[in-house]
Amino acid sequence: MGKYNLPEKYRRIDGSTLKILALITMLIDHFAASVVYNAFLLPNAPIERGTSIYTLYIIYRVMRAIGCTAFPIYVFLLVEGFVYTKSRPRYLIRLLAFALISEIPFNLALKLSLRHPGHQNVFFELSLCLLLLMLWEHFKDKPILQLASFGACVLLAHYANFDYGWYGIILVMVFYAMRDFRIPQAVFGLLVLSEELPGVLLGFLPLPFYSGKRGRQHKMFFYAAYPVHLFLFYLLAAWLLNHS
Repeated sequence: MGKYNLPEKYRRIDGSTLKILALITMLIDHFAASVVYNAFLLPNAPIERGTSIYTLYIIYRVMRAIGCTAFPIYVFLLVEGFVYTKSRPRYLIRLLAFALISEIPFNLALKLSLRHPGHQNVFFELSLCLLLLMLWEHFKDKPILQLASFGACVLLAHYANFDYGWYGIILVMVFYAMRDFRIPQAVFGLLVLSEELPGVLLGFLPLPFYSGKRGRQHKMFFYAAYPVHLFLFYLLAAWLLNHS
């Protein structure tokens, strides 16, 4: 196993540090998707090359690429949480609760609307990923039911327009299957999300350096930060539109 993991002296990144990295890059992504897009790019469409607004569009694309860092880190931490949590049902309920709490702020931030059926917030996909892991272990002696659970989750993620669709479902299974082999885990995970390159690369580079330690826990802060920042970005975008 040693050759598939970095030496222990290099594994210095704890779970709290990964959460902070994911949160910061997610904030960058959502600021671009909400404030930059809705308040500046959309009102000035179509955007022509050589203009100042085109420069802002390039910055917007870079910010969205940086935002791809967050998802693989969240899925990685989800697998770690699944393995070590004291109560998987409570973990699932918590994710589903914040999926529901976050849906309206998510819709407002991205579409300035209470409804956005074409896209769902990331907590829904993380909830489905966790549910799949629970089913996978529950049916560990019934491979046909395991595969049926996997197929059902892939279809649901795709047709319900979850954030990363069926790619997220495959990613969580890759991370789960290779959880003891950090370097292959990151490499094969990157292959799953290769369509999101180059930005998503930043989300996989820290994973082999994970120490296996949780670090300082501010669990509810990281959960609450999701709907709160979305609502604040919506307010800012709406204010800029009203004062432009």
